[in-house]
Formats: sequence, structure tokens, C-alpha cells
Amino acid sequence: MAAASDVSPQSAYIQHHLVHLNNTGEKQSAIAQFDIINYDSLFWSGLTGLIVIFFLWRAASRATAGVPGRFQAFVEMIVDMVDDQAKGIVHNAKSRLFIAPLALTVFLWIILMNALDLLPVDLLPSIWRWTGLGAHHGDPLYYHRVLPTADLNVPMGMSLGVLLLMFYYGIKIKHPGGFVKELFTAPFHAHGIGAVVLAPFNLLLNLIEYAAKSVSLGMRLFGNMFAGELIFMLIALLGGAWTGFNGSSIGLGIGHVLAGSIWAIFHILIVLLQAFIFMMLTLVYLGQAHEGH
Repeated sequence: MAAASDVSPQSAYIQHHLVHLNNTGEKQSAIAQFDIINYDSLFWSGLTGLIVIFFLWRAASRATAGVPGRFQAFVEMIVDMVDDQAKGIVHNAKSRLFIAPLALTVFLWIILMNALDLLPVDLLPSIWRWTGLGAHHGDPLYYHRVLPTADLNVPMGMSLGVLLLMFYYGIKIKHPGGFVKELFTAPFHAHGIGAVVLAPFNLLLNLIEYAAKSVSLGMRLFGNMFAGELIFMLIALLGGAWTGFNGSSIGLGIGHVLAGSIWAIFHILIVLLQAFIFMMLTLVYLGQAHEGH
């Protein structure tokens, strides 16, 4: 393992930005450990969640039966879009009373969390240094990551919630006996001795299916946002290479501005697309929980 003195300034810069503010004395940069609480991820995911709740509450409280204003029309457009998707996937009208609002909340929540990645990489660290909260090692906010969806714990926690809802609706719709029976009889349906022989294989396949859905749902969101965060950091290094008004620095500075602007514009699509994919897969998985194999 390379010594600390062998780490380049560029590597040290990225490593510093990838460490969470958590409950360990050394501020470990572990991606996902159950005994570590990442306070920064909890704060920003909680804050964005409260903003989404306030946004939806504000829209509902200001809704009128007459000609809607711009704000109400914008919210109604999003609500209608999500509701149409829910109707086409979840055919149980009673279940949609919960699932459709859940999908809407998840969609807006992930958009807001992902949008935090559009903040300049060094904006908050500069504020922490200016206020004295993160100027030196040991300061409260010396380590701080602003993007919750680039912390594997957050997307996997959300996907675990979807998995629990899949079990809930599977048991509710098919009843406990029918749900357990399906675990052992599908997808390879058989009768007599064949059903007994295939039962372990059916159970294994069903468990693998549930695990694959849950893991892929969280990993997809995490992977895309983590990669986007790294690219922003690499682009920030171009600006950090400024050494004065010389040809090399000016070229890197122009490249920094152009690359950052282009990637930020493209990243807006990723922010929206990842939220939409997570919402749609949530609807699909919960819709499948209502159906039999």
C-alpha cells in the first residue's frame, strides 16, 4: 500500500471529497457498512424529503377548482403523469390509492436529491472553511458529502422499502397461504411427485428474483449518481490546476468551464431519468406483487 506521502494532490482531493461525515472517529470512507451512520446523507436526504412534502402540501392547499395557475398546472401535470403510469401497471384501484402517491413522492424526492449533484463541487467546502467549520482536520464539517444518492446506504435503503412493500402486497392480495404456495410452485408448475421435486428450485429462483430486483434497483441509482459525482470532481481538478495567466492555465481554465457546463447540462437528464426509472420500477415491482406467475 502506498504511503500517505505518495498520494498525489489530485488523488487526495478526490479521496477527501468522497469521505462522509459519520460516527467513526477516523471518518472512514466505507461505501456501505451497517455500523456506520453517515450524518451528511441523513441530513440531506431528510431535508430534501421535507422539501418535497412541503411542495406537495403547498400545491394541495392552494389548489382551486377554477382556472389553475402556473404552479398548480405544473404540479397537476406531474401528478397526472404518475397516475397514468400507475393505472397502466397496478390494476388494483384500492392499492393505487397508496402506491400512486408513493411513486409521486419517490419521483420528486429522488429528483431533488440527485439535483444536489449540480452544486459546484467546492461550494460547500469553501463555505465550511470560511465559517471555520471545515478548515482543518478535526473540524466538524471537514468531511462532508452532499449527494445522498451517491451513498449506497440511501438507494439500498429505498430499495429495501420497495422489497418490503412487495412482500406486503403479495401477502395481502394472495393471502399468506397463497403467497407461500406460490414461492414453492412457481415458475415451474408441476403436479404430484414433480411438484415436490421442483419445490426447492422454485423457492430458490423466487428468492433470487426478489434479491435481484432489490439490489439492482438500488445499485442502478447509486452507480449512475456516484459516477456523475466523480466526473464533476475530475472536471473540478482542471480548474484547480490554475497557476497564473499563462497558456497552460488559461487552456485548462477554459476546458474546466466548457466541460463543467456541458456535463452539468447532460447531468440534468441523468437526474430526471434516474428518478423516473426508480419510480417506474417501483410501480412495476409492486404491480407484479399483485399478480401470479
